[in-house]
Amino acid sequence: MQKKERLFMNQEEVYKYRDMLDLPRHISKTHPPMPIKDRAAQFAPFAALTGHHEAVKETARLTGTRIELDEYCKAAVDRTLQMIRAQLKDEPGVLITYFIPDKKKTGGSYETVAGYVKKIDEYRRILILTDGTRIPFDEIIEIERK
Repeated sequence: MQKKERLFMNQEEVYKYRDMLDLPRHISKTHPPMPIKDRAAQFAPFAALTGHHEAVKETARLTGTRIELDEYCKAAVDRTLQMIRAQLKDEPGVLITYFIPDKKKTGGSYETVAGYVKKIDEYRRILILTDGTRIPFDEIIEIERK
């Protein structure tokens, strides 16, 4: 047999508290009433572990490993860069696949971009495209002229 949930006091309870039932609501003389907005905030949900969700999400994020090129592939990239240097005044078109190291974890990701070479900075060993993309020589794994 199921118990019914009680919504009201029974006669015995009413009799027990009859001296308090009709009393006016107490208003403190020393403490001002709390604003409604702050009263509602007491019952708002909160995150007991601030930043925990973001930390778990960051840990779960996958990064790729860097591919180490053999000498043959490095030589091919260098030959293509030399050909691009010779045609630099014409802003040659290129298709470049390069590694982007992750700033927070070990590893990173590979990106392929198409564009036109604006400048080759020999001192910093960076290839600069007309759209402002800067690609370090050491991160390039494949480069093709268009």
